[in-house]
Amino acid sequence: MQFAPTLAADSAPPERGDASRRLSLLLDSTGEGIYGIDMHGCCTFVNRAACQMLGWRPEAVLGRNMHALIHHHHADQRHYAECDCPIYHAFRRGEPCRIDGEVFWRADGSAFPAEYSSYPMLEAGQVTGAVITFTDISARKQAEELLRRSRDELEQRVAERTAQLRELAAHMELLRETERKRIAREIHDELGSLLVALKMDLAWMGRRVGHPEQQAPLQAKCRHMGSLVDTAVDAVGRIITDLRPSILDHQGLWAALEWQAQEFRDAGADEREVDFRMVIAADVPPPGGGLAIAVFRIFQEVLSNIARHAGARHVTIRIDVDAPPAPVLYLQVRDDGVGAAPEALNAPDSWGVMGLRERAAHFGGRIGIESRPGGGTTVRLVLPLAPDGPDGPDGSGDCA
Repeated sequence: MQFAPTLAADSAPPERGDASRRLSLLLDSTGEGIYGIDMHGCCTFVNRAACQMLGWRPEAVLGRNMHALIHHHHADQRHYAECDCPIYHAFRRGEPCRIDGEVFWRADGSAFPAEYSSYPMLEAGQVTGAVITFTDISARKQAEELLRRSRDELEQRVAERTAQLRELAAHMELLRETERKRIAREIHDELGSLLVALKMDLAWMGRRVGHPEQQAPLQAKCRHMGSLVDTAVDAVGRIITDLRPSILDHQGLWAALEWQAQEFRDAGADEREVDFRMVIAADVPPPGGGLAIAVFRIFQEVLSNIARHAGARHVTIRIDVDAPPAPVLYLQVRDDGVGAAPEALNAPDSWGVMGLRERAAHFGGRIGIESRPGGGTTVRLVLPLAPDGPDGPDGSGDCA
């Protein structure tokens, strides 16, 4: 270590010379760079590690302004004003600091990330300068950068895999809807027609029974069988509607939502009051494809959960659609039922809630659920309406 030649070694008292030598050995034995500055920011001493990291010989550093020598610019080449330097605050304001987000500059013009601390030096209660300790943290920064890149890469892979799984789930849902539509059509065309024909035959038989004494019981039997056929026809119609409401295909989403709300109201007329309002801006046609199916199924499942689990006495349904050119669907269903704890809604095995959120997320929407035990539940869906859904305007999708 070299000291500024303000005190000659041969003129120093023996005890001070011994102390200086011990201090010199101590500073040169450490792996951290250490240097001192006076009240003008000029170097008063520097150890070997500092010179090696900075690429300067000791005699080229002593007496030089250290900010101008090694701390003159930021990493992005912006000028670093001396008045903004935390190192100088140590002796000008008496504020120690520890910084790890800046760079020091070497003699060859290259920079390295440094972690440094600056503490004021005091003599007789007066600040006479500062001691700066620093170390090259290039390896740490490289490790942090590598970790950040690995984390970003992992997040990107997770996002890609999530998108793939979401696309797969949406495709599987479209396949299920297509299959429901096919089954509903076959039930309507085959079983429905057979039941109607059977009822007509029973009516024909009832008018043509033979012996007068057997006519009354046979006619009663035919009427009973006819009522059973009527019940079967109603059951078939209900199954067809559950599989695929024809109103969704023939009249569109807006009519299907209104129909579903009315069905919900009629089914629970003795149990709950339903307040329904739907406002659709002009010139917003009902969306088709997978988007329409997703909205309808979300609405259907929310109402089904209320009917089966909520025990609600009052349900409020609001559906609003913004005007073009970027219409957005806002759907809110609020009930005063038993509610649920937030942790139950966010549990990993809460498949129903996860399904609702995934349906909405696939089309760029989001679902919010607010609930508390005894305080009812509010479900909100916000979904942008594209002119054509990703599965095509006719809802057929790519089912090949």
